[in-house]
Amino acid sequence: MKKMSLRTRVLTGAVAVGALGAGTLGAMSANASTPATAPAAAVKADTADRYLQQSTHLTVAAATKAAQAALDAAKKENQRVSVAVVDRDGNTVVTLRGDGAGPQSPESAVKKAYTAVSWNAPTSELAERLEQTPNLKDIPGTLFLAGGAPVQVKGAPVAGVGVAGAPSGDLDEKFAAAGVAALGR
Repeated sequence: MKKMSLRTRVLTGAVAVGALGAGTLGAMSANASTPATAPAAAVKADTADRYLQQSTHLTVAAATKAAQAALDAAKKENQRVSVAVVDRDGNTVVTLRGDGAGPQSPESAVKKAYTAVSWNAPTSELAERLEQTPNLKDIPGTLFLAGGAPVQVKGAPVAGVGVAGAPSGDLDEKFAAAGVAALGR
């Protein structure tokens, strides 16, 4: 390695000190600038009840309890199913895929749960409505096959339980109803 001359070392040191000083001065200048405009004081709105809507949602623990109860009911009858619980807005809260359940069953369970909560009715009843209104099946995210049951509080839907994978929709719906019933215990 070649040794630097005294002159090269002094010039290199001066450049380094200059760069450091310029960076520090720039940072100080940026910090010394006028602060951004402070946010305006919060405006207090009239939040009387007439402007608010409250909704009831299942806890994750309750949704899990319902899903597990439905899955257990299916296991007792040697059925391989998937179970989904959605909230009032159709968002999936819990999905359980039972051992050996088909690959399509989790998605079908979510759609059945969503359909049940959307119309506040078991999906077996809704499937019968298709005969009079076949366009219902075109609504995105829905599945009009038996196997979905709404969870109600004072008659209003707060969640849906969907089961898919049994050989018949009647069985799927029986297991979904077992999940809903578990919430009453």
